[in-house]
Amino acid sequence: MAATATPYGFKPVNLVGGQQYAGSTRSLLIDPAGYASNIYNGSLVYVHSTGYLQLVTATGADATTNAFPAGTALTGAVGVFVGCSYINAQGQQIYAQYYPASTTGVVTAYVVDDPDVILQVQADGSVAQAKLGENVYMTSGAITTGSTQNGNSTASVNATSITTTAPFRIVGFASTPGDAKTDLLVKWNIGWHSYNNAVGF
Repeated sequence: MAATATPYGFKPVNLVGGQQYAGSTRSLLIDPAGYASNIYNGSLVYVHSTGYLQLVTATGADATTNAFPAGTALTGAVGVFVGCSYINAQGQQIYAQYYPASTTGVVTAYVVDDPDVILQVQADGSVAQAKLGENVYMTSGAITTGSTQNGNSTASVNATSITTTAPFRIVGFASTPGDAKTDLLVKWNIGWHSYNNAVGF
C-alpha cells in the first residue's frame, strides 16, 4: 500500500501489449565538458541540439509553455535515464546509478528509449480507479530532484489527472487505486517521446 510519499522516478516494468521488458537500453553521451545538473536513475532525459543528453525540465502540463523537453517546443524526451559509466580522476572505470553534476570526460549514459515501454511512477496524491485512461504530467518542483545516497530520482506525477494533452496515459495501477500516494503504470503519449514526434531538434 502506497500510504506515504516515496517517489522514485520512472521505472520500466514491461511493454505495451503485455510484452516483457528485457532490460535493453541505448547508450548516449553526456557533454564531455560537463553537464551542470545531476541526472538520477528514473529521470526523464532528451537529446539536446548539441547532440548530448540533458534532463527534461518541464512538467508536461500542456504542449506549449510546459512542453517536453524544456518548456517551449514539444520535441519530446528520448526516454528514462538508468545509469552511466565514466572514468574517474584515478583512471578507474565507474558504473554509477546517477550522473554527478559537472563530471567531465567521456560519460556514457544508459537510457530506456523504447516508446512502447510501460513505466511505474508514484503520484503525489490519491488516484482513483475511475481515472484509468486519463493523462498525467510531472509534479512541479520534483522534476530534476533525487538522492545522491541511492542515486534514484524523486520525480513523481501530479495526482490531478486530465483528459487533455499530457505526456503519459494511465494504463494500470501498481498499488491499490485510491491509495494516499498511488503508484501508477503509464505509457508515453504520441508526440511526447521524440521517436514518435515528427519535429526535429
